[in-house]
Amino acid sequence: MAAFSSSSCSLRSDTASFSSSSSSFTGQILRQSVQFPGGFLGISVPPPARFPALQLRISCQSSFSAPSVQSSVNGKAKAELKDFLHISDFDKATILKILDRAVEVKALLKSGEKTFLPCKGKTMAMIFAKPSMRTRVSFETGFFLLGGHALYLGPDDIQMGKREETRDVARVLSGYNDIIMARVFAHQDILDLAKYATVPVINGLTDYNHPCQIMADALTIIEHIGQLEGTKVVYVGDGNNIVHSWLLMASVVPFHFVCACPKGFEPDQKTVEKAQSAGISKIEITSDPKEAVRGADVVYSDVWASMGQKEEAAYRRQVFKGFQVDEALMKLAGPKAYFMHCLPAERGVEVTDGVIEAPNSIVFPQAENRMHAQNAIMLHLLGL
Repeated sequence: MAAFSSSSCSLRSDTASFSSSSSSFTGQILRQSVQFPGGFLGISVPPPARFPALQLRISCQSSFSAPSVQSSVNGKAKAELKDFLHISDFDKATILKILDRAVEVKALLKSGEKTFLPCKGKTMAMIFAKPSMRTRVSFETGFFLLGGHALYLGPDDIQMGKREETRDVARVLSGYNDIIMARVFAHQDILDLAKYATVPVINGLTDYNHPCQIMADALTIIEHIGQLEGTKVVYVGDGNNIVHSWLLMASVVPFHFVCACPKGFEPDQKTVEKAQSAGISKIEITSDPKEAVRGADVVYSDVWASMGQKEEAAYRRQVFKGFQVDEALMKLAGPKAYFMHCLPAERGVEVTDGVIEAPNSIVFPQAENRMHAQNAIMLHLLGL
């Protein structure tokens, strides 16, 4: 496992006026470079006055070279996969390319550009076995802004796997639509959907992982810190699907990831081993949140009882005492640490109201970036 020290990295910013929270671009060119031993991560953003001139390059040439990674998944080249199911299905270059595109298209939409409609005439079926405000609105609005039309299929519209077999749903919807997004409970459902669909399938969440959320998180970290590589991200709470996707990201892109959770609520051991065996990032699982957050660039939290676990809520509140992200814990992390939460939040439970509303909270830019990251994922899968 390749360990690294953040003290060996230096961040320099050259001339620009740039607001990452609103993603407005003014002035000249933003140039941020993170110097690692033997390389850098650089981001350049010219102003988006006209789309052809809008470019962003995220390049990485660092000493954190990954060991040989399989170049295919199920016989398909990683860069050309039909579906977006797990972050680790893709190599680092492809993940950074998608994030590059997310920043580019976000800037374009923020500039007021109305003629960029790459998805014009295309339709997307959105399957929601598990309801969500952010997932529905971000996908539906994002696809509309790209010129496409999204159709919402709620829990009672299909009853996938109950009223109709998943393989049948996949083939029927493929005949009507250009792309499918599904937010389901069982992870096997998304795998089966992708297996039988002839159009791209996007994992909008399963009980195992949540790749779109972590792509949005990575985009948010890049905007506010300048890079994901070399940062320390500390998750405090239940070792759930969010943690699994962070671990899969850590198996592709090098950074320091710590999960602080009560004993008995650790993330899936095979996923931890996968991330550690990749030798890309420093991975730690601990039950001491106070020690975990020291030196963190980002402190991240989520609800202690997710949908489908509400009957355990009272029990979990007892077990998770000491894992609330409050002002004292953020103070231990340091004055430069950002707070993130994938929402919805139970204020006063896993996080205090004061932490969410603090100046270093980037929860709401993070929520907005769900749309921008997903737009880039859809454009990548559609080859646009």
